[in-house]
Amino acid sequence: DNGKPLITSKHIKKDEIDFDTAYLISEHDFNEINKRSKVDQWDVIISMIGAYCGFCFIESNEEIDYAVKNVGLFKAGSEANAKWLYYYLISPIGKAHLDAVKSGSTQPYIALGALRSLPILVPKKDEVKKEIVRVLDAIDTKIRVNNRINAELEAMAKTLYDYWFVQFDFPNAYGKPYKTAGGNMVYNPILKREIPESWSDGTLEDLGQVVGGSTPSTQKRENFTSEGMPWITPNDLSNNQGNKFISRGAQDVSTEGIKNASLKKYPAGTVLLSSRAPIGYMAIARNEVTTNQGFKSFVPLKGYSTEFIYYTVKDSIKAISQYASGSTFKEISGGTLKTVKVVLPNAKVPEAFTNRVQPIFFRQMLVEKENEQLKQLRDWLLPLLMNGQVTVSAPVEEPSREVKYG
Repeated sequence: DNGKPLITSKHIKKDEIDFDTAYLISEHDFNEINKRSKVDQWDVIISMIGAYCGFCFIESNEEIDYAVKNVGLFKAGSEANAKWLYYYLISPIGKAHLDAVKSGSTQPYIALGALRSLPILVPKKDEVKKEIVRVLDAIDTKIRVNNRINAELEAMAKTLYDYWFVQFDFPNAYGKPYKTAGGNMVYNPILKREIPESWSDGTLEDLGQVVGGSTPSTQKRENFTSEGMPWITPNDLSNNQGNKFISRGAQDVSTEGIKNASLKKYPAGTVLLSSRAPIGYMAIARNEVTTNQGFKSFVPLKGYSTEFIYYTVKDSIKAISQYASGSTFKEISGGTLKTVKVVLPNAKVPEAFTNRVQPIFFRQMLVEKENEQLKQLRDWLLPLLMNGQVTVSAPVEEPSREVKYG
């Protein structure tokens, strides 16, 4: 329960290590593993097992307090080498080489020998390599900064929600925290807890119109298109983790597909909740969307805002999951949502909450859009830089200018 973290291929998520789900091992096992594969600064880690190959480089120069197993560990030795290898592996050229050496059908994997003989394209001049890394790393640094900004904004909004709707310390008529200031609390037999006077019990269905989706026949190519109506699946939400909003999924549906599957269009601001495979992934529709049948989404048509619905549903995920049923895979039905109980506040409190957090949500949406554009720029530049179609020159230093204040 309190051992050293052990990182395996499953813990390499995109370009980061997921320490939250890491295994914990004894000090003895930790030391034995580190005798064979100790992680050092500027090592590159690659997941070797699974359909997706994640990569990350170790930037920290502090003592590495975790072990790795069943991963590929490249000893790059320097920042430029580590970042070049990382960008090469995520480039179309690198991915093609990795796909070519994958084995296994049920559980794809890459053998260690195949990794050792993996061809790597490297510029003849170190200066060229460093300048390419500099350009790509500048984009990624901005993306990481944006992610930290959004994480801080999220913490602010979620803390306010918990303070008002979990601890019941929303501002009273005098601007004081309601419960702490002695606000009247009454026992609710349905919820089996005390709630503020004038608040009531309800279910998730009371938050908004609960809607589902469907899938057009995949046998008919005309049902799908590259530039149609966004069609979201649970897998799209899985790939969208770390973001609050979503614009479109991997596929769009055509007008014909919408008609054939009787798909309904849901407005911007709809709160999407995956109801199967897996349960509990969430996002807010940034624009008009449709979904497949793996959703129970909330259209804000019952007086509650998108912002309030989002956190109330998110706060109910554990209860929702407990009601899941099914033999092949777990699923939540619309009828089940009617049984998940929630506290329904006095209308003025969610309205005041919405006014407070709407600017935060809007800022988060802009930051996510900027990150999308930055990733598109990076992914466009990556193959051009890797195969030499685009060259990078060193930045020109401008002469310093004396600034006078008068």
